Amino acid sequence: MIPRTTLEQWAVLDAVITHGSFSLAAEALNKSQSAISYAMKTLQTQLPVDVLEIRGRKAFLTNAGEVLLRRAKRLLEQANNLEDVAKSLAQDWEAQITIAFDVIFPHQQFFQAIEEFEPISNGCQIKIVETTLSATEEALLNGSVDLAITGYVPPSFSGTALMPIDFIALSSPCHTLQQQIEPISEQQLKQHRQIVVGDGGAKRNQDAGWLGAEQRWTVSNFPSSIAMLERGLGFAWMPSHFATQAIKQGRLKRLNLAVGATRTVHCSLVFTNHDCAGPATKKLAEILHRICKQKLQK
Repeated sequence: MIPRTTLEQWAVLDAVITHGSFSLAAEALNKSQSAISYAMKTLQTQLPVDVLEIRGRKAFLTNAGEVLLRRAKRLLEQANNLEDVAKSLAQDWEAQITIAFDVIFPHQQFFQAIEEFEPISNGCQIKIVETTLSATEEALLNGSVDLAITGYVPPSFSGTALMPIDFIALSSPCHTLQQQIEPISEQQLKQHRQIVVGDGGAKRNQDAGWLGAEQRWTVSNFPSSIAMLERGLGFAWMPSHFATQAIKQGRLKRLNLAVGATRTVHCSLVFTNHDCAGPATKKLAEILHRICKQKLQK
């Protein structure tokens, strides 16, 4: 039985092609030239096709060699990634980070942070849990997440500020409230249906913001709230970043309230246990802070 080729042999071939000769490859790999020659001779005898040809003092790939080395490089890259993961795990780099983020937080900044973390994740998996109101607090209290982005920091936790989220009062342009010339009072607002996003917590039913309307319809997410507003079914306070496009397109319009047309919620980043957090979790937190800081400075 002919022995199988090894990744080390393909790594040597890659070095020979990259540097152009056996001697330069030997220098780059810190090996003797005879070791390089032996590796290439052994590789060639184990394959049914020629992969290398020598022209003068230069080494070149054959057509078959180009195809095989291209695939071998992918294997070499995967092997290097495995070694990096092993090193990270040896340094207590976590295998997985679970992060809860309240849906009021801008998705653009959140996923930008995830995207930036990915190349240095070293195989660390990320589990994302979207939450509303007390669901974020519950996730922290029961220890089911490592990090949480929340508009409310529970008393037993410490959070660091990320960014303020402005909520604006909105309705369809054709809603009755938009026909009023004078600023709308709270008493007048109470007479119309309010669309609210319900609490996602399992044990609590936390209220947030103004809930003075005599009639309220509850949805589970902001896209559903926008859809109902566009149909003229009520009014709502919406994170401004969710409504930007709908306002620009004329599908939604800000309400002219006498007071409280805008309210602000300050989102914070909270560790379930900062002292026990691993380096991957802390690195992701660092990226989130930097991205939010850059956004606020624009």
